[in-house]
Amino acid sequence: MLPSAKRLTYPLRQEAQPRYAPPVNPILHCREATPSEAGIITEFQLAMAWETEELRLNPMKCSSGVLGVFEHPQRGHYYVAEENGQVVASLLITYEWSDWRNGNIWWIQSVYVIPEARGKGVFKQLFQHIKTMAENDAQICGLRLYVDRTNVRAKQVYQQLGMDGEHYEIFEWMKGD
Repeated sequence: MLPSAKRLTYPLRQEAQPRYAPPVNPILHCREATPSEAGIITEFQLAMAWETEELRLNPMKCSSGVLGVFEHPQRGHYYVAEENGQVVASLLITYEWSDWRNGNIWWIQSVYVIPEARGKGVFKQLFQHIKTMAENDAQICGLRLYVDRTNVRAKQVYQQLGMDGEHYEIFEWMKGD
């Protein structure tokens, strides 16, 4: 485990419950992550893989992958939300060039909110931060993300934020480890 990381437990998957849209949290601060936060972002990714897919990632490989984003910014950028000085959420923005739109589409990936901060509008504020940045950059033509079909709670949150999943389906081929 990296020194800056706090050890997270791997809770069992729970059924999603619909939630109301909470008010904006005025003490939440959203910003670009720093390399010193690679450890906590790695821990978030390990926890997310377990929660969403009951998949135990290789911690060293995941850590190298997170560090690889900081070392090579063309791969993407991490953003975090912190409350009272504690990082409570993170996400990764990666890029897709759209020849149709002559601009970049930002893909939101690796979204994680610590369990204690869920249902408080943390992702909503982090999303609004990213969306505002995109709206103010003429080279960005949209935001996309993908979600597991069974993640009902996340899908509801994304729909409440004005996103839709009606236009595209994602297909993939992944090389095994």
